[in-house]
Amino acid sequence: MKLWLRSGLIVVLIIAITAACSPKQAPDNNQNVKTPNTSQSNQPAPEAGSESGLIGDGNSSGQEEDQARGILKQMSTAEKLGQLVLVGVEGTTPDDTARQFIEDYHVGGFIFYKNNIKSADQALAFFNQLKKINAESKVPLFLSVDEEGGRVTRMPEEFKALPTAEIIGASGSKELAAGLGSVIGRELSGFGLNMDFAPVLDVNSNPNNPVIGSRAFGNDVEVVSQMGIAMLQGIKQEGVIPVVKHFPGHGDTSVDSHLGLPVVEHDLERLRQLELVPFVRAIEEGADVVMIAHLLMPELDAEHPASFSRAVITDLLREELKFQGVVITDDMTMGAVVKHYDIGEAAVKFIQAGGNIVLVGHEKDRQLAVIDALNQAVKNEQITLDMLDERVYSILKLKEKYGLRDEVVDGPDIKAINEEIMNILNKHKIKLVK
Repeated sequence: MKLWLRSGLIVVLIIAITAACSPKQAPDNNQNVKTPNTSQSNQPAPEAGSESGLIGDGNSSGQEEDQARGILKQMSTAEKLGQLVLVGVEGTTPDDTARQFIEDYHVGGFIFYKNNIKSADQALAFFNQLKKINAESKVPLFLSVDEEGGRVTRMPEEFKALPTAEIIGASGSKELAAGLGSVIGRELSGFGLNMDFAPVLDVNSNPNNPVIGSRAFGNDVEVVSQMGIAMLQGIKQEGVIPVVKHFPGHGDTSVDSHLGLPVVEHDLERLRQLELVPFVRAIEEGADVVMIAHLLMPELDAEHPASFSRAVITDLLREELKFQGVVITDDMTMGAVVKHYDIGEAAVKFIQAGGNIVLVGHEKDRQLAVIDALNQAVKNEQITLDMLDERVYSILKLKEKYGLRDEVVDGPDIKAINEEIMNILNKHKIKLVK
């Protein structure tokens, strides 16, 4: 055998032996993230292709770093407390109150209503300015709205109208629900909004219900489940956090919780057969956030509404239904709460009961009362530091999962979105007048 050939064979043999003996490289933790098994856990994990706006982009060694835990350790108690609160503000531009909420109280985010959004240009400037004010914060803001379609819409008039959930449910088309969910997600993400209080998973079982009605996908639990999950997935695929509501079910009420406290007499057996079914399915499909309704349910807790009941939030939602994500209240300034309870005390009880975010949509004095009550509860150890860290950690993980950043955006492509809306409505033979 020629010398050069024999030498070549020896080199090949050495390389093969070296490769076989070397340790295997650790698997890439992100290699399967495009199709996460969200049914196994609601603890947020980074989305495929998302930028980690909260805490960097992980490390390249394949060893996943708990970046949310790292941020939590750097936060002061005041900064942690702020993450427990999401507030509304007045007007169409950031005022001194909005700046105070960010700079002095470190709030976790804002909710916007119709009176905050007058036009696409104005809304875009408003949201971008809030992000600039928050730029020095360790944690980006939740920027949220109730955008359900139908009569519950916050988007400016430049966008074409979307059908009600009732119309979507009557169509029986999951494709329609998912398509409209995606449209909603595109509208919101175009403005830099990142959280939507939708879809509604209430089963409209009471025809006299004054607050749900056409906001529900129907009175059939299967229709509500299928349409709700399809819309959830459509919103989520656009990088917007969907919030399922109103747990454990606002469909069989005859009182509007904006005005008073509804009482629901159903026991757990009935709830498991009807009201809870869409929420169970959504949790199985990876819902990240659940909104708790202001309902008094004597069969579960005769003293506290669901929105600050341990029996509902911890025993039912977290332990029985295995939900490990973020729990937020419905607006605590609604009549169901403020006409019957002290808002600060209710907020503290909500955190103690297993909740994460107190939504206080209106009235600065009530918003500050909630912040002060939470602060005093930590000082008095009604909310322990371990409890505070646990509640805030889930919030940070959610912000990390969706890659939230306080970066300004250029605004949505309104023309393209309106064309998509018309294509969807025409395909499914739905005619609306706005």
